Parts: sequence; structure tokens; C-alpha cells
Amino acid sequence: MRVYLVIMDETDEARRALRFASRRAMKTGGTVHILALVPRENFNAFGGVQATIEQEAYDRAEMVASSAAGSIFAESGKMPVIAVRTGDAQGVIRDYLADHAEVAALVLGAAADGGPGPLVNHFSAHAGHLPCPLFVVPGGLSDEDIDRLS
Repeated sequence: MRVYLVIMDETDEARRALRFASRRAMKTGGTVHILALVPRENFNAFGGVQATIEQEAYDRAEMVASSAAGSIFAESGKMPVIAVRTGDAQGVIRDYLADHAEVAALVLGAAADGGPGPLVNHFSAHAGHLPCPLFVVPGGLSDEDIDRLS
């Protein structure tokens, strides 16, 4: 079974990547893994305040991933795998790919304006070292374009 890994956040490019991956999964009999990232905070507040800030960020990421998973389930009847991880985005994604050999493709969305985004920049520069293909979904594609291409 083909597994498409999507990095989910609240951006339009993440939603486009999710749409592409979920359509590909439906057409190929595969499934989607949704990975939501929680960056480490760069400051230290008092213990309780720091823990609260980190928990709120984790809960927010989990909510975004769960909402995305619900959309996929409503369309396909298949519930995607959801994971929420804390840490450096690039390192977390590399670790996830190393721990999940079943992932057949990493699907990222590029921003419609400006540069494609830090994850697309990083993983496209290192695509030759990934354990799976990298799909980059252009941010300027309409939903109809994504459906046609997937």
C-alpha cells in the first residue's frame, strides 16, 4: 500500500499538499499520514508558563491535524494516521521517514508567492538523500488542477 506523508499546518500550501496526497491515495488504494510539527520554543519562561505555552502549541497542532484527517475520512472513508511531533521540522521529518519505511512519498506544498518555503527549499536540495520521492505541489494550482493531476 502506498503511504503519502503530508506535513500539516494552517497554511494554504499544506492544504493543497493534503488534497493532492488524499486524491493520490484514493486513486492508488493507498493511505495518508499527517505529520503536524510543534517547533521548540526559543525562550525559557517560568516552568509553569513554559509548559503551558508548549502544551497550547501541541494542542493547536493536534487540532489542525485532526481536522485535516476528518476531511479525508469524510471523502474517502479511510482515516489517515496522525502524528504530532515536537522539534526541528527538518529533523523531525527525517526521523519520521526513517521510522516509517512504508512511506512512499513526501508531499509538500510550495507557497504561491515568494519563495517556496523552508521545507520545500530544504528537502528539494536534499531530495537525492531521501528514502522516497518528494512531491512538491505548486501553490498556484486550483482545486480542479490538483484533482486533475492527482
